[in-house]
Amino acid sequence: MIKGIGHNAYTVRDMEKSLHFYCDILGFRRIFELRKPPANEPWIEYLKVKDGQFIELFYGGIKKTEVDMQTIGYNHLCLEVDDIHKIAAHLKSKGVTLDVEPKQGLDLNYQCWAKDPDGNRIEFMQLHPDSPQVQSGK
Repeated sequence: MIKGIGHNAYTVRDMEKSLHFYCDILGFRRIFELRKPPANEPWIEYLKVKDGQFIELFYGGIKKTEVDMQTIGYNHLCLEVDDIHKIAAHLKSKGVTLDVEPKQGLDLNYQCWAKDPDGNRIEFMQLHPDSPQVQSGK
């Protein structure tokens, strides 16, 4: 049966900007790349978030799909953090603009929001001990 979520994948417009954001700013580690035969062209960069969790970045993005609260499908990536204020300060110190400053959500968790270089929404979330997510694990 299903063991978990293996990876999230994004097609990106500018690989260097995306690698800078995900590796240099967020701290993920570039672990390998896959190249397309027969010309051995760059295809996918594989980033490790933590053991068993990865992000794939595909080369070649050209057109963008606008995502809003009425678009069916992808909405955002959520990354769990230890300290919402620390990640917010870190992001700002690296020149990342927060779309939403740290605040407490309806689920009691603390969150702030930013976008990657291609405009994909990212929620940074600090779990609250009384949140439904934490309570569901008891």
